[in-house]
Amino acid sequence: MKSRFRHHDLLRLFLEIARHPSFSEAAASLNMTKGAVSYQIKTLEAELGMVLFRRTTRGVALTGEGVKLKDACQGHFDGIETQLSALRGKLARSLTVGVSTYFAARWLSPRLMTFMQAHQDVQLRIQPMIEFSDHEVQDIDLAVRWGNGGRNNGVVTPFLPSPAYPVGNSDTARLVDELGMERAISQLTLLRDRDDSNAWSDWLETTGLPQQTRHDVLIVPDPNVRVQAVVDGQGIALMDDLVQDELEAGKLFRLSPAELSDYGYFIVQPSYAAVTEPARVFSDWLLSQA
Repeated sequence: MKSRFRHHDLLRLFLEIARHPSFSEAAASLNMTKGAVSYQIKTLEAELGMVLFRRTTRGVALTGEGVKLKDACQGHFDGIETQLSALRGKLARSLTVGVSTYFAARWLSPRLMTFMQAHQDVQLRIQPMIEFSDHEVQDIDLAVRWGNGGRNNGVVTPFLPSPAYPVGNSDTARLVDELGMERAISQLTLLRDRDDSNAWSDWLETTGLPQQTRHDVLIVPDPNVRVQAVVDGQGIALMDDLVQDELEAGKLFRLSPAELSDYGYFIVQPSYAAVTEPARVFSDWLLSQA
């Protein structure tokens, strides 16, 4: 069984050297010494068992075998370059957007087909995200986040105003009606999206109600799960108008007219990610849909 040829790097070097009339010129072009060029060619010739260059007083010339090898290598390397160019073009038009499943299902999905029809050359990937941690965002080109625009490492563009207000299930709504919000909230578990969230503190400050220092706070990062937790009576949460279906169906109830008016959805261009044309086009489209 014949051993496989393993010096493909030498073939690429051979192709470059073959473009020049002498090893001296090839060495200068490749930033190598003439001795290094000569050694690499001798190594390749020994591996192949054939002479590739004929040495002359004026320089070097390809032998018949050298010409055939040059033509074969040129065709294969040209094909590789063509495929690489095609891949670069495909990748250049690809776009990964990080969003919560809550936003994707309730706002983005019903509108997304209009973008796909208008920009069929963009290969779009919607990446579900929950905490938008540094680890999560490292592979995305663009993100859509809910909040007040803080805690974002990148360029933040206000996109969809969506004030936050407290919601609960029917039992919770009756408790608030009976006791009033100030007394009722002291008996209710506050659902948050993360441990260091200031949303409830901001809302209480807006309403003038006392800050809550209790420890019965439930952290539910996934907003879809948080909605269901409220429906199931596990506590109350600050949500937005994307729960309109649950409000209309009587599964959720708005507990107060007070709201965080500066909350909503923001387009975040990560600081590490280059602003590509697909990212710009998608950002513009999002703004047009708001």
